[in-house]
Amino acid sequence: MEKLDWNKSNGLIPVVVQDAKSKAMLMLAYANKEALEKTLSTGFAHYWSRSRGKLWMKGETSGHTQKIKHVLADCDYDALLYVVDQKGPVCHTGEATCFHHEFKC
Repeated sequence: MEKLDWNKSNGLIPVVVQDAKSKAMLMLAYANKEALEKTLSTGFAHYWSRSRGKLWMKGETSGHTQKIKHVLADCDYDALLYVVDQKGPVCHTGEATCFHHEFKC
């Protein structure tokens, strides 16, 4: 954790979340040090809400939790990948993934 570059984004690190079984990209969120520490200590995904300005556990109200299988850092130590067992839909809209709006090329 000491290798992570917390300075590039004012104490936040982007977290890409991937489903362990389907390999689908589920969501993008942000973690601060406290969120990452909670994730590692509890085994469930925690994030920093930029809009609410507070720590939150995915699924704390919906029950759609993310059980951590792996936490990986990228080569620059400025982004994380959480590989998770997703319980229920990930998106607040009820979609299985937050990435469901397709642009035509």
